[in-house]
Amino acid sequence: MNFFTIIVRGLLRRPVRTGLTLVGISIGIAAVVALVGISRGFEQSWSKGMQARGTDIVVSNMSSALSPKPFDSTVRDRITSIPKITATSGIFVDLTSIEDSSMTIVSAREWGGFSWQRLKILSGRLPNDATEPALVLGQNAATVLKKKLGDPIQIEASELTVVGIVDGGALVENGSVILSLPLYQEISGNEGKINIIDIRVVPGMNEDDVKKLCAEINTLIPEAKALPAGDNIGNSQAYKFISAMSWGTSLLAVIVGVLGVMNTMLMTVFERKQEICILLAIGWRRSRIIRMVLLESALLGLLGGIGGVLIGIIGLKVMERMPAIHGLLEPDLSPFLMFTAIAISIVVGVASGIYPAWRSSRLNPSLAMNG
Repeated sequence: MNFFTIIVRGLLRRPVRTGLTLVGISIGIAAVVALVGISRGFEQSWSKGMQARGTDIVVSNMSSALSPKPFDSTVRDRITSIPKITATSGIFVDLTSIEDSSMTIVSAREWGGFSWQRLKILSGRLPNDATEPALVLGQNAATVLKKKLGDPIQIEASELTVVGIVDGGALVENGSVILSLPLYQEISGNEGKINIIDIRVVPGMNEDDVKKLCAEINTLIPEAKALPAGDNIGNSQAYKFISAMSWGTSLLAVIVGVLGVMNTMLMTVFERKQEICILLAIGWRRSRIIRMVLLESALLGLLGGIGGVLIGIIGLKVMERMPAIHGLLEPDLSPFLMFTAIAISIVVGVASGIYPAWRSSRLNPSLAMNG
């Protein structure tokens, strides 16, 4: 009987207890995968949407809300003449309920701005001008809203017509209702207001140059903040709050897993007291006993981590198709997140086994004569 066989046999001796412990760890790790996957996916989805529009810098005031706070559209005019800025586009983005959909992205764009240029028309057409009571739907938004060409769609008190279905090249773009900025400003009562300015810079600018340009813009417009497109969502207070809540909730679930593993290992040491004493009596070093218990708890963590990752992936796939968030984000299922979750689980297993391992190494070999 080799060292690994003894470790596995120790876990299989009480299969129900071991199984329940694995379930507890798996649930904790699944919470990490699901909650962190959603929060990271939110950031990545919006960043990809900006890249799909060809945006290099985003000017907005994210504050603590999920959608940016409005500011006067004249802010755009104050930055258009800055060197190295090749184009600007005023946008009003809103998260609102439309008909049967509880949360839909409305993207109202400056007519003629570059944010319209990369929309690939799948069917129909773009609106004829900024005043036509018409809009286009991203292909995912058309599915969620159950709309086709020519259908009416109600936005607040106004009824518009769907004139096109488009592919925006990113999940957020494909989940959006897209219309002209003046039209939505009138509908929503935000005349003269925007909440995002998309900026294109001259080709070839490196990351440091873009950050310097953002600093220059920020000196001119105290009403909002300019950030590189990839950093905009991640630096918002709303996203930081969501991310902190995700990790906080996950931590609570992991702590429950730690207590479960520690309880299991303590019970195992208690039940195997005579066996451990015999091993000490026949020459096993106390350090080897510690390694045995720590490896058992680490194996519990590894198996629980793998199970948690699988449960988390399944849960994310189910949530991704829920009408409430379908088309709004694509959860992060990157290998890095999966490996991180499993690593956390192994660390949980090892940390939970430290005290039981120490207890087992303190046993007196003479106890092997009892029982």
